[in-house]
Amino acid sequence: MTSGTTKIVNHWIGGRPVENAAGASGTYGPVTDPATGAVTTRVAFATAAEVDTAVAAAKEAYATWGQSSLAQRSAILFKFRALLDANRDGIAELITAEHGKVHSDALGEVARGLEIVDLACGITVQLKGELSTQVASRVDVASIRQPLGVVAGITPFNFPAMVPMWMFPIAIACGNTFVLKPSEKDPSASVKLAELLAEAGLPDGVFNVVHGDRVAVDRLLEHPDVAAVSFVGSTPIARHIHTTAAANGKRVQALGGAKNHMLVLPDADLDAAADAAVSAAYGSAGERCMAISAVVAVGAIGDELVAKIRERAEKIKIGPGTDPSSEMGPLITAAHRDKVASYVTGAAAQGAEVVLDGTGYTVEGYEDGHWIGLSLLDRVPVTADAYQDEIFGPVLCVLRAETYEEGLALINASPFGNGTAIFTRDGGAARRFQLEVEAGMVGVNVPIPVPVGYHSFGGWKDSLFGDHHIYGNDGTHFYTRGKVVTTRWPDPSEAPAGVDLGFPRNH
Repeated sequence: MTSGTTKIVNHWIGGRPVENAAGASGTYGPVTDPATGAVTTRVAFATAAEVDTAVAAAKEAYATWGQSSLAQRSAILFKFRALLDANRDGIAELITAEHGKVHSDALGEVARGLEIVDLACGITVQLKGELSTQVASRVDVASIRQPLGVVAGITPFNFPAMVPMWMFPIAIACGNTFVLKPSEKDPSASVKLAELLAEAGLPDGVFNVVHGDRVAVDRLLEHPDVAAVSFVGSTPIARHIHTTAAANGKRVQALGGAKNHMLVLPDADLDAAADAAVSAAYGSAGERCMAISAVVAVGAIGDELVAKIRERAEKIKIGPGTDPSSEMGPLITAAHRDKVASYVTGAAAQGAEVVLDGTGYTVEGYEDGHWIGLSLLDRVPVTADAYQDEIFGPVLCVLRAETYEEGLALINASPFGNGTAIFTRDGGAARRFQLEVEAGMVGVNVPIPVPVGYHSFGGWKDSLFGDHHIYGNDGTHFYTRGKVVTTRWPDPSEAPAGVDLGFPRNH
């Protein structure tokens, strides 16, 4: 549906698009093209009543979907996977248009989401139960896993296709029905996924999308028919999600923010480390929770490493995501751009050395876009705001440490524990690091250690609230609950008088 030249993105409830209850006079939010700053789309904002409608549709669908066969679920997911693969370019274009990331980054996002769909297609293996026979005379014990019911996902702007696919494929493969509340900043990809699921034959109401702000979120957190909530976003919101949903009796996995460190030891290949630091810090404009935002240089290598990072960073081409030559796009909003810039402009006063200042950067012909250049800060004090906060932009901090132990202590003192990496040629040092560092995901000469789909993703400390990581085996466990069945059957030779089952009475 369009109004003039502005596209309208509506909710998806019960297998079809649904306009706001108040129609054209309902509440809508703007969606901008980050490269131009122009409002290109209006997205419907759900009321609490509209969230209730989506949950009711999911609850009604669960009555049959929760009892459906594994073969039926897998068949639909295989069709969805094929459609997703065939439409990956179109989905990537939607991501670039609303998020701003370059097309290659958007394609990579879809590919990583496909990994989880692959896992969901083979969910039959993860849902196998256990059986112990003859635990006592004629007594067997079986453990099985069953779906929860209606579950919800609340997802961030930085990966509008991938993060929802970290959640709903596994949830619906396990027999649950799903209500997604995507970011209102880039909502179109989620609706496209809903359309592809419907085309694949997913029954109406199994997957629903409601757009909006805190009104929609809080209603999902308190709704009595929502059994579990998955969330990815900032730490303050993750804490609110966990506290509120748990208080309402729900299972919660809430993934929060990060300050990911890369420890570079004196024996490291500095060219490889510099390449990794640039790609991990500035890729996707730094708007990812697994970005490397702090490099800890150990010993005397700091100056050389910073020079190599600067040399590479200065060559990165910034431009609209639709330009194939662009290596980094704009930030999602002007407000976010200004906030990111403030960490750079205030860095020197807080003791950091500003090696590269990307503030004030513009792209010719796109002057109203949400642009910022690459920034590199050296000798950053741990007390500086640029180190303390999750900036979520293309700003890399370099800190210095004299020894491995000092660098490790610095990393472990951070309240965040999402991901980390070490660059070294020494296997013993790498082994110590992976055991001693306090983070949920560790890379050894790998700057962004995002696990493949069949291993779970999640951090420690203020980067995760709840007991389960996302996708992988933890995902299956989160979206199911265990049941243990103990049975005892009398021997057939003990059948009542007059009932002959063909067994000898002296068996």
